[in-house]
Amino acid sequence: MPSALKGPTGAFSPCRWSTDVTEPLTPEETRRYARHIVLKGVGGEGQQKLKAARVGVIGAGGLGSPVIAYLAAAGVGTLVIVDDDAVSLSNLQRQIVHRSGDIGRAKAESAEGFVATLNAHVEVLPVVARLDGGNAASVLAGCDVIVEGTDRFDSRLVAAGAGEALRVPVVSGAVSMFDGQVTVFAPHRQDASGRAYPRFRDLYPDDPEEGDLPPCEVVGVLGAVTGVIGTLMAMEAIKLITGLGEPLLGRLLLYDGRAARFTELAY
Repeated sequence: MPSALKGPTGAFSPCRWSTDVTEPLTPEETRRYARHIVLKGVGGEGQQKLKAARVGVIGAGGLGSPVIAYLAAAGVGTLVIVDDDAVSLSNLQRQIVHRSGDIGRAKAESAEGFVATLNAHVEVLPVVARLDGGNAASVLAGCDVIVEGTDRFDSRLVAAGAGEALRVPVVSGAVSMFDGQVTVFAPHRQDASGRAYPRFRDLYPDDPEEGDLPPCEVVGVLGAVTGVIGTLMAMEAIKLITGLGEPLLGRLLLYDGRAARFTELAY
């Protein structure tokens, strides 16, 4: 296991934009995002970057739910939500963008309905499909950030590969039982010494055996843990969009819910 090291230092440049960042905020948006606009490090410019951004969210489940909720509330202009599953009763213990009345509905479309009631300034493009090698490039084209929170290793690998091919950062998270983890992949970018940041395969060089990653249907997951990790994932996406702070590049943040302890590992 890699030793814990300090992450890269210095400012991190924000992502590229699919729309004009100089588009002014409306008076209603200015009131809605007032706490961002007065916040040093975000301000009006940062809020305009959020408005201009297009984020691909892979999975509208336990992790995708808080990601979608907080990115929509933050005013990210466009969310591409990709999920091939339908809402079931057992999802509602942790997947907070869905309601009892959404049972049986496609999760991507249910999440679109949630966003519409939260923030009409956010456009949602629901994609009711599983992300795979055949559709990833077209589905995620134009995205400034990809946020991946699926429970399948093959989908995580596809999302990371798409981010690398499209040259956009990928925020990746995972949970199991009482624990979770978050990191950011951006191998198309370089650190202060000119070295490329690590790839997905640097952290996961081998495909796991099927029994190594039992699904939450088998081992369970505490609902609040998905909220902790999903919110951290949304925070990383906001940092990447605005250029705020220091993203988790080459660093894996681990959360132990029972001990209330965070650990950081370098890779």
